[in-house]
Amino acid sequence: MTEAMRTFEGIRRVVVKVGTNVLTRNDQIDEEYIHELAGQIVALRENDREVCVVTSGAIGLGARELGIGGRVQDVVLRQACAAVGQPLLMQVYRDVFARFGVRTGQVLLTREVLNHRRSYVRLRNAVERLLELGVLPIFNENDSVAVAEIGRNFGDNDQLSALIASKVDAELLILLSDVPGYYSADPRVDPGAVLYDTIDNVTPEMIADAGTAGSTVGTGGMATKLKAVKIAAEGGCRVVLAHGRDQRVLERLLAGETVGTVFASRRRLRNRSRWILHSAPRGRITVDAGAMEAIRHHKSLLPSGIISVEGVFQAGDVVQVNDAAKLVTAFDSRELAAIAGKHTSEAEEILSRDKNRRIIARPENMVFFDEDWDDPTVDGDNT
Repeated sequence: MTEAMRTFEGIRRVVVKVGTNVLTRNDQIDEEYIHELAGQIVALRENDREVCVVTSGAIGLGARELGIGGRVQDVVLRQACAAVGQPLLMQVYRDVFARFGVRTGQVLLTREVLNHRRSYVRLRNAVERLLELGVLPIFNENDSVAVAEIGRNFGDNDQLSALIASKVDAELLILLSDVPGYYSADPRVDPGAVLYDTIDNVTPEMIADAGTAGSTVGTGGMATKLKAVKIAAEGGCRVVLAHGRDQRVLERLLAGETVGTVFASRRRLRNRSRWILHSAPRGRITVDAGAMEAIRHHKSLLPSGIISVEGVFQAGDVVQVNDAAKLVTAFDSRELAAIAGKHTSEAEEILSRDKNRRIIARPENMVFFDEDWDDPTVDGDNT
């Protein structure tokens, strides 16, 4: 199993995420390191691999430009630092990759872009075209407008990189961090901690044990990396966590050397199911046991099974069902509240709807959190 998980010869599309602590040295962006990393990425491209980069560092670079020390926690101040730091960071990437004859393209994202199906599909198409044109897409969260309080942010670039890997059908996500991989315990306090070569499955207990450690300018810790692994695994994407400062780390791990920790992919969902699963829900529907049993057996959700409706959302939005699933609703929150618990005939009368729109959600528009199966339609996009 270990040998198979470290076989990357057939990998064509790779997402490389670089953390703040890897990019910086002595509280400054380390251009020498970025140049060395760029050389590794160019080598991957020359071996017929498509590469996307997810970068951290904009907030920290902006804070240093503004003379602000310590951890930047205030939301508005983080936005200001990001606005200053983002063009500085991209200029570094642009200049470095230009030395290798590679053009770069900046892709700034908020969570809303991926939550809305239409904007997500347009983004995906734009990234595909950038890759066709030979441009290296460099992603970062648009921190100058993303606000945690209203759910527009990703929380950290580890999870952003996993979502991107899932959305662009990457086969491998490489998290370059300031740790060599995943340990059995915190090696800073436990000298007997063991570095794992491979991990088959990330459990809730592993995430709980990982804590919330992070740097003064970054937001990531081991817990966020494990959450990112779970997201990527849903798209059939393996993940490697490795130290970004290890010599020729990308070349060595793709050659099969024992570098970092490799996390197995869990299942392979079709693109639309992945979008549903990882979209932030706009509301919540509580259904009774009978309705839950029915939809678990791939039946449509009907109004009679709804107990309550929470939140304000539109038809076509993703909503959560109990603590078990997400679905794309065919009705808005006002309509659902009006027909909750009603039989189909009553619901049609209340809404004056024809019979073709009596179903709240069909099986193909639902994804359960705890299912572990290969989607039979994986080869189709079904966008």
